[in-house]
Amino acid sequence: MNKAYTIFVSFIVALGGFLFGFDAGIISGVMSFAGPEFDLNEIQSGWVVSSPSFAAMIAMLFSGRLSDRFGRKRLLIIVAFLYGISAVLSALATSYEILYIARMIGGLAFGAALVLAPIYIAEISTAENRGKLVTLQQLNIVFGFFAAFLSNYFFNKYNTPESDFFTDENVWRWMLGVELIPALLYFMFLFFVPKSPRWLYLKHRVTEAKQVLIKLHGIEKGHAEIASIEENADTNKDKSKLNIKDLLKPSLRFILIVGLIVGVLQQITGINAVYFYATSIFKQTGIGTDAAFSSGVLLSTISVVFTFVAIYLIDRMGRRPLLLIGTAGIAVSLLLCAYGFNQATYQLPKEKIAQFEFSDAEKLMPFADKVYDNDIDFKSDIKSALGTKIYGKNDGAILEAATQINAPLILIGILGFVACFAFSLGPVMWVLLSELFPLKYRGLAIGVIAFVNSLMSSIIQLIFPWELSHLGNALTFFIFGAIATIGFFILLKILPETKGKSLEAIEKELVKSSMDVSL
Repeated sequence: MNKAYTIFVSFIVALGGFLFGFDAGIISGVMSFAGPEFDLNEIQSGWVVSSPSFAAMIAMLFSGRLSDRFGRKRLLIIVAFLYGISAVLSALATSYEILYIARMIGGLAFGAALVLAPIYIAEISTAENRGKLVTLQQLNIVFGFFAAFLSNYFFNKYNTPESDFFTDENVWRWMLGVELIPALLYFMFLFFVPKSPRWLYLKHRVTEAKQVLIKLHGIEKGHAEIASIEENADTNKDKSKLNIKDLLKPSLRFILIVGLIVGVLQQITGINAVYFYATSIFKQTGIGTDAAFSSGVLLSTISVVFTFVAIYLIDRMGRRPLLLIGTAGIAVSLLLCAYGFNQATYQLPKEKIAQFEFSDAEKLMPFADKVYDNDIDFKSDIKSALGTKIYGKNDGAILEAATQINAPLILIGILGFVACFAFSLGPVMWVLLSELFPLKYRGLAIGVIAFVNSLMSSIIQLIFPWELSHLGNALTFFIFGAIATIGFFILLKILPETKGKSLEAIEKELVKSSMDVSL
């Protein structure tokens, strides 16, 4: 009963990850319609996609410290409310500006949720199940992606010329508005979770903390957790206020560097570019718009499957092996994508141009049967002929007609990347961050690293459309693959193992030993 209750509470708290994944997955389909509707250029499209991550940076920087003051549970309830507001305002947006502002409100929510959930779950877990339970956040993220891609697939399927209900002008609003349903459920369920017992200890509410621990783990394990916390109580007696400079202490420097490297690597390899622009990336392979939407469902299914692999292995194999194997696989997969895109050619046959049903298709005739050996020159000529708005609405059909590429090879690379990420950098980063830092510094440290993580994510999302237009598919993926390769060798040298140790034991081991590490 106690174990089931702990899993139930952890899953509810991790639902913030579901909403993040849902928002990230939805936007990949939304931009196929909202971009042309508002006639957005590459940078504007990038900003609509990436603006939540910029807002998330602010939330991540402060949410940990605010939760130290007001409590993890109270802030999570506010987070759920903000998710709902964002969904409604996004669906009703009448301009580019309102759309990105509405999405930034959602960014504040998921920025805080991604920090608070692993902190809370780590603080209610035991050493034996902490890895699995913290990984529930990543599982919820990929469930969110799956739900979003499935939702987008059906909205796109029923958005036909014969439909009186869905049109290109309103279908993206339904895609965004449907997020209100999980946001309301998250808001209601959060009232049924207890306050974090370790936060209660931090606030000297010892009796209440002991009651929560016993309810979570039963009498025997509950008292063992109480003993572990109280044995380490002296470490957290210092009541002085914290600031970011405190993280630079010699005793914390090593674990801060480890956390920052893992946090940066998680995003700089391009995972959110792949998720947020999945539909666009699959269009680049020439498989067509409908197939691009259905491929997104396949991508999210792979994410779910391999996140379960992470849940199964993380407390058996450990954090370090999963990260190293996964990062190596990410590098290989991205370089495979780069190779596949580099071999592609582009040619629009006259008969294909004649079959296009959109206006101004005849403007493509001067480029008929011309062979391009790279996507940059091809897309540049097509956009110059049609304009960005018409091209944006019909890029799937145009690329499907023109692209000659080994599409299965690209698909294997993308799915391999997502699979390796799903059992390594995706879940393991949050597990490590929730474990590495002492209780006193945990909220501040995770907030700072999550801020950097979100900064990298937002930059990648913002420039990704520009990269595809100006650097091309092949060079873009090669850069990501090269970064992943470098990251693997760095992790091989510095990454510690935290499997099977209590938070207090990890603190004693890493904080003490880091004083002697020369970097």
